[in-house]
Amino acid sequence: MEHTYNGMPATDLAGASWRKSRHSNSQGNCVELAELSDGSIAVRNSRFPDGPALIYTRDEIRALVLGVKDGEFDGLMV
Repeated sequence: MEHTYNGMPATDLAGASWRKSRHSNSQGNCVELAELSDGSIAVRNSRFPDGPALIYTRDEIRALVLGVKDGEFDGLMV
């Protein structure tokens, strides 16, 4: 895989297998994640699949998921 960077076009991530939550709705209002060959995780907006992808380390994604599970972001759902 070529060099990855935050904000790169998601279409440049050749071979990325994008996944989204089963909780997403039919209007495509969700984010999608893909594991990259170097172990990092790419995130993109499903409404703009050709748009930018943000690249995170596994530790960063782990911290986010644990925070979500602990309810730390529940206030954003209002």
